[in-house]
Amino acid sequence: MHTNVNALFNGLWQDYLQITPSAKRIHALLGDKSGKADIVNDHIALRTFNIEKVNLDKLAAHFKAVGYTQGGEYDFAAKKLSALHFQHPDPEQPKVFISELRVEEFSEQTQAIIHKLVDQIEPSAVEADDFLYSGTHWQVSSEEYRKLLEESEYAAWMAAWGYRANHFTVSVNHLLNIDELSEVNQILKDAGFALNTSGGEIKGGEDVCLAQSSTMADKSDVAFSDTTLSIPSCFYEFAQRYPMADGSLYQGFVAASADKIFESTNAS
Repeated sequence: MHTNVNALFNGLWQDYLQITPSAKRIHALLGDKSGKADIVNDHIALRTFNIEKVNLDKLAAHFKAVGYTQGGEYDFAAKKLSALHFQHPDPEQPKVFISELRVEEFSEQTQAIIHKLVDQIEPSAVEADDFLYSGTHWQVSSEEYRKLLEESEYAAWMAAWGYRANHFTVSVNHLLNIDELSEVNQILKDAGFALNTSGGEIKGGEDVCLAQSSTMADKSDVAFSDTTLSIPSCFYEFAQRYPMADGSLYQGFVAASADKIFESTNAS
């Protein structure tokens, strides 16, 4: 596992850029508009399955090794997901949102496909420095991908993309010359980017101390065992945090908003 937090996030960022070309363009666009090239990352998100070999705790261990501690706990009943967030003592380091699919709540066919994927992972790989940006460790067919897609967009995305940052997030609070998330959204739309409109372009708001929006995921080629398909990869999120009653900025997440953010990678 990494012992340097910056090395870990650099690995995650470089991998993310490979399949999310829009991120570099958005990064430059907002940097130009705000007059600040150094965009601050609010948080990243990772996905996994609640199978012992690769469960949430196994992913979290990589962040705990560089000083992260657990924050909030979240449940997504409809999507059959559990999640935790983690934060670093240095507030300038990104927060981390890790979710896991409750595999046992799905059909036997879906469970069988997921277990087949996880069985192909070498146990030692899970502790390797690069595990969190190592992609897939398995062979999966386009037919298996489609079967998963019928029950869970999340499971299908995992089967196709594996272990990597599902998204990075621009901290709107740290942008110069841009004060509101709505301004960010307008800049993106004017530049031709498609936003996730599930639950509205802006999810949450000042009343819950967190407003979020996101692009729809880029599409990138995946080489399945039988064919290559262009499918949704990763997306870029934007977050604006508001002060709580005590005056400090809210550092957690809002489950109702995150539920809609998940849909940025929907294939339909």
